[in-house]
Formats: sequence, structure tokens, C-alpha cells
Amino acid sequence: MDGTATPGDRAGPGRPVEGRAGRVVAAAEAGASDLAAPIDTVTLAYDDRYRRRIRLATDGGGSVLLDLPQAVVLGDGDRLVLDDGATVRVVAAPEPLVRVTGDLVRLAWHIGNRHLPCQIGLEALLIRRDPVIEAMLAGLGATLAPVEAPFDPERGAYAGGSAHGHGHHHAHDHG
Repeated sequence: MDGTATPGDRAGPGRPVEGRAGRVVAAAEAGASDLAAPIDTVTLAYDDRYRRRIRLATDGGGSVLLDLPQAVVLGDGDRLVLDDGATVRVVAAPEPLVRVTGDLVRLAWHIGNRHLPCQIGLEALLIRRDPVIEAMLAGLGATLAPVEAPFDPERGAYAGGSAHGHGHHHAHDHG
């Protein structure tokens, strides 16, 4: 069991969750807090997890209005805290990616120099499918393998809760 209560545990049998979420608790903090077990989940692709205000359809057939003071990147396992204290767990949806192996430091530098989102692991990098970038990486000696997996890229030092956009200004050579 994944620790998720059914929507009926809060809303009653056959009644999906409905509510407003004005707060997000990061996955790393959720286990150490006194949050209630999630009553539902919402599965979102990476591009759909950068939000401030939107109505989200839950996996149990309900709906949650995400209403935050500023846009945030919702990570896999984060909890949306509803006004009544109930929580809904965020699930990162599988999406088409490419697994990159080889000289990871060098390859990560080239990916970062192009300001592309990248999930960094000890043995591989994960990036979105892009034939031009894949050809560049193969030319640099990378081994590439298409995969379908949740995407949770590094947010970066300047992200400030936002992995999208650049968020800071600087001059450097993109050559």
C-alpha cells in the first residue's frame, strides 16, 4: 500500500475529493510532519507541475483548486494541503525521456550550457527527447537509451522554487 487513503475516507463513499489547496509541503518534509495521509493523488507531467493557480483533476475523479501566492514547481511526492487539512499527493507522470550515459560531467556541462532541464543521477542523466540534442550528445560519445519515466530535473541554484525560466541574469558564452 502506498499510504494513500481513498477519496471516500474523507468525502464519503462514492464522493470524490473537492477543495482548495493554498499550501504545498515538499515530499522531503511531508514524512516528518504531522500531515494526514493523502486522500487522493494528482498525476502531472513536468510541464504541468509549475503552477500558481489552476483547477487540477485528481486521479480519484475529484478536483482541487491550487491557489498559491506564487508559482512553484510541484515535485513527485509533494502534498497539496487543502483548507480543511486533508492532503493530496502529487505524482510525477511518466513521459518520454532519454537516458544519457558516458562522461557524465562533460555531458551535463553541454546540457546545462543549453539551459535544458536535466535529471542528474549517479550513473545517468535524464533529459527530454530532442533529436538535435540527442545527435549532439551521441557526437560527444554519449550512450543514449529512450525511456518512459517520471521527470524530476534539477531545479538549480537560482530557481527560487521555480525550475522554469532562468530567474537570474548573467553574461556567458554559449559557444
